Amino acid sequence: MSESTKSSPNWKQNVSDFMQKYQVGAFFQKYTMTIALVVVTIIFASWSGKEGLILLPSNLTGLIAENAYVFVLASGMLLCILTGGNIDLSVGSVVCFTAAVGCTMMATGANMWLTVLVMLMIGLAIGTFQGFWIAKLRVPAFIATLSGMYAFRGFSNVVLNGYRVDISNETFLTLFGNGKSSFIPDIIRQANPGLDSVFTKDNAFLAGLIGDNYITKFNLTCMCIGIVAAIIFIVLRIRKILVQKKLNISQSIPGQIFSMVIISALVLWVSFKLACYRGFPMVLIWIGLVLGIYAYITTKTAIGRHLYAVGGNEKATALSGVKTRNVYWFAYANIGLLAGLAGILTAGRAKGIDPVYGEGYEMDAIAACFIGGASAYGGIGKVSGMIIGAILMGVINKGMIIVGVDANYQKVVKGIVLLVAVMFDVLSKRQKR
Repeated sequence: MSESTKSSPNWKQNVSDFMQKYQVGAFFQKYTMTIALVVVTIIFASWSGKEGLILLPSNLTGLIAENAYVFVLASGMLLCILTGGNIDLSVGSVVCFTAAVGCTMMATGANMWLTVLVMLMIGLAIGTFQGFWIAKLRVPAFIATLSGMYAFRGFSNVVLNGYRVDISNETFLTLFGNGKSSFIPDIIRQANPGLDSVFTKDNAFLAGLIGDNYITKFNLTCMCIGIVAAIIFIVLRIRKILVQKKLNISQSIPGQIFSMVIISALVLWVSFKLACYRGFPMVLIWIGLVLGIYAYITTKTAIGRHLYAVGGNEKATALSGVKTRNVYWFAYANIGLLAGLAGILTAGRAKGIDPVYGEGYEMDAIAACFIGGASAYGGIGKVSGMIIGAILMGVINKGMIIVGVDANYQKVVKGIVLLVAVMFDVLSKRQKR
């Protein structure tokens, strides 16, 4: 027997031992969509020319603004999906209806803050109403929300009379829009005018680091926000690793450290890109606020545990004393509230509302959740995964627009991506069984 033949089993055993020791398979399974996001971004950056148009600061800012509604709606959709794979088909119509009411009120001179409150309360009321049918009368969520999709699309047309309504309230557009004023000002440079003499094209080092086109308008405040966010994330992740180690919880420390480094680097890179354009957009504050609140709800609260429990085994959860019907009600009231916020952001970005706005929004939110790892059967899914799913869908949309892919083929690609993500979920569960 040859030497190579003898060493072959040892080589395979060494690879197997390495993968088992460092949980390589589990790492790739956990971060499949993150890896896919990186690969898709690289493909579109290469496809769009040597400049990498999709990575330009202006396009990155546009990507955030254009997909703000996805992040907001998907946060609420995740709660519905956790209860057993349920979805809300009405959110697109609710977004249009709340925006229609708000824009009509502001067009007639109503107070901006009162209008915002009314839009949120309308969304919450609609979500509570639909949650009543689902939770108390046990109407299937698909039917109840499908009815809402048709009804509130009709109400939107009634309010708008079939025409677009524009808004010109500068405060509203600054806080919720995407205009030149809808960015956090560079407080640091405003407070230190002497820094303007540093950030010039004559400074060869900074000009080479930042770029000649961006050096003079580089937003220091935005960059500092990114650095602080990265530091906070690193501290929290290290604390989590130490707690898991203290409790002897099985973990892949190299994998967690690797993901910590990648995410921190991504936060710094995004902050740098935003700083090169106009800085930190106001809409990102609302996105971050929603994501933070719902990440806390799903991981740190009793109702969050109940959502996962209902999706895992509703009967067992009911026998343990949890009022499962109220869990459904909570989930649908929440997504109604977030639909109201999405209506505010949509109206702010578009500076008004058209009767067709909101069409397909529900599908984008559902796709973001499933692509991000939420189970079609319920009980599994995280806000962090949903974020990856939403970003991946946004990158695909933006990338295909930049490279000039036909609109019909864009829908085909999105459908295939969603199917592959759900198929991955189904096959993973089958393998575990």
